Amino acid sequence: MADRKWRVLLVDDEPGIVKLVGKRLEVAGYEVVTALDGEEGLTKARLGRPDAVILDLMLPIKNGMEVCAELKADAATKAIPIIMFTARHEAMDEKLCRECGADAYITKSQQSKALLEQLEALLTRVLARPARLQQPADA
Repeated sequence: MADRKWRVLLVDDEPGIVKLVGKRLEVAGYEVVTALDGEEGLTKARLGRPDAVILDLMLPIKNGMEVCAELKADAATKAIPIIMFTARHEAMDEKLCRECGADAYITKSQQSKALLEQLEALLTRVLARPARLQQPADA
């Protein structure tokens, strides 16, 4: 990973998942910000401009697909990679998540190594973008 600490927004309504995955991300060297519902996740993504978002599909207030679609429709947040991280295994769910803009789809039953590998791959792709696309809109 690069010298700079990547900031990841983890949005999940299950405190146990937030604690477990958040700790795993921190041990891997990420700065972790958390949200427990879709609306809070959307607000934190817009204000904090994380380097990536790990987003549960089934969330209170706004579900993960709604949050993903809103972030991808906003010029200020559309370049943020989004990993849908869900307990749902249906192919149709993955298809719908991809259609709303998700960059990756990982099921919670997969090992955390798969999540970390996908996150690293997406952030490496961000690093490869021209600098002007990596800058926050207000910079």
